[in-house]
Amino acid sequence: MKKSFQIFSFILLLAFSSLGFAGEVNINTADAQTIAKNLKGVGLKKAQAIVVYRKKNGPFKTIESLAKVKGIGFKTVEKNRANISIAMAKNK
Repeated sequence: MKKSFQIFSFILLLAFSSLGFAGEVNINTADAQTIAKNLKGVGLKKAQAIVVYRKKNGPFKTIESLAKVKGIGFKTVEKNRANISIAMAKNK
């Protein structure tokens, strides 16, 4: 019984450890791997598209402008809004 409880607890811990622990990601500076890791519904291919778009068009000025990237819709932006940053480094 004790072993069964330990196994159940371990499985439960694994299940909950992957929920909601994404960190904040600056879409103006992060690489594709970091973006994919931290944004829900954004895999490596979409994250690479974000980086390519940013290099071609310059930094994102608003979080909503992320939806201009092919494959990223407003639902994805809203789902990740709390984890997205667009802060730019200040020149010295």
